[in-house]
Amino acid sequence: MSDLARAVRPARIARVARVMRVDARRWSLLVALPVLAGLGAVAGWRALPVGFHDWDGTVRAAEASVRWAGPAAAALAAWTGVRGRRLDYLRALAARSPAAAPLHDLALLVAVALLAHLAGWALLAGPVLREGGFGAAQAAGVAAGSTATALVVVAGYLAGRIWPHTLVVAAAAAAAWAWGAFRPSDAWALLPPARLAPVDPFEDLLPGVPAAQAGWAAGLAVALVLGYTAWITRRPRLLVPVGLALGGVLGCTAWLEAAGGTVTAPSTPEYVCREWPVSVCVHPALRDALPTLGAAVAPLATRLAGTPGAIRRIEQIPGREPMRVGRGVVGFHLADLTPGYERRAVREIGAALGGCAAGASTGYQEQVVSWLLDEPMPARPITPFAHWAESQRREWFARNYRFFRACELSRAHFM
Repeated sequence: MSDLARAVRPARIARVARVMRVDARRWSLLVALPVLAGLGAVAGWRALPVGFHDWDGTVRAAEASVRWAGPAAAALAAWTGVRGRRLDYLRALAARSPAAAPLHDLALLVAVALLAHLAGWALLAGPVLREGGFGAAQAAGVAAGSTATALVVVAGYLAGRIWPHTLVVAAAAAAAWAWGAFRPSDAWALLPPARLAPVDPFEDLLPGVPAAQAGWAAGLAVALVLGYTAWITRRPRLLVPVGLALGGVLGCTAWLEAAGGTVTAPSTPEYVCREWPVSVCVHPALRDALPTLGAAVAPLATRLAGTPGAIRRIEQIPGREPMRVGRGVVGFHLADLTPGYERRAVREIGAALGGCAAGASTGYQEQVVSWLLDEPMPARPITPFAHWAESQRREWFARNYRFFRACELSRAHFM
């Protein structure tokens, strides 16, 4: 071996080692994992209905976490892409494919982002993990959120590689945020990361919707990666799988368009009930409300006893159904457990019992309704009802119940 060759070989080895050290530093991105997981968990937690322990609600919250943590992931990926492009002059010294470094960076970024998303999702799902019931729709929802996260990372990284300027980092974050925040409320809203409306507890998420979302995001991410690889390696044969991936994207888009925004189907879960002082029944996901609801409806149920409107059962009904009262059963709505939910439920029942058509309501009616709901009575009109004992009020109410229900109370009824 010549002296020149012996001199060049160590130098080449040193350059390759330097490139490998640069690549190894990419593992420092792992510090971003807890940050992204925390952002996703906080964003998803804000989208969860208060006190609502349900798998479908958790899937919706996970989608929301991608919309709001996605900009951070896109910015991180774009920054890595810009930095990687600036180090290409070092990687060119090693005898490797020009696609090796970008693919290495992308694999690491996607792995970190997916681990962060799954960690955040596990934090959101903690309250319902012990309940079981994880099914196809929830598995598809996890896949949809994961692939949407991967797509955001791929798009941000490739933007940084193609336009290696610092401003691209902010632009990638802004684009990811705008895509999640400003889409119209139609089929576009179903494209990942989806903008799902609150899922009624009496509805089940359709597995086909998140499955199509997962296919859409995965297909577009694969098309972007293969297209970029074909460009930098000058290998046109890679355009064939790019076309196949885009065909899958179009198929999933057509499926979501055909769904017409319908992402749920009615379900009939078994109620959980508390039998005293009156039977109160709610969806299992809201069982924590039973003690408070039972105490809140007790005065109303007690004062209706002995009248034709006596209540023997109060049950939660789907949000799409109107309030119903009849044959001792009252249906009420309960969307979540935000503070004051028990008073809102009792007021809804009181409005159904004593509500009058526009123009027909009188102060006399409002006084009786306030008493039924155990609330302060209006000061006007002045009637002896406000000064009667509880037993006297109940006797009077039993005699005049039909006038109360017909919104026909007048001063004469209090004389």
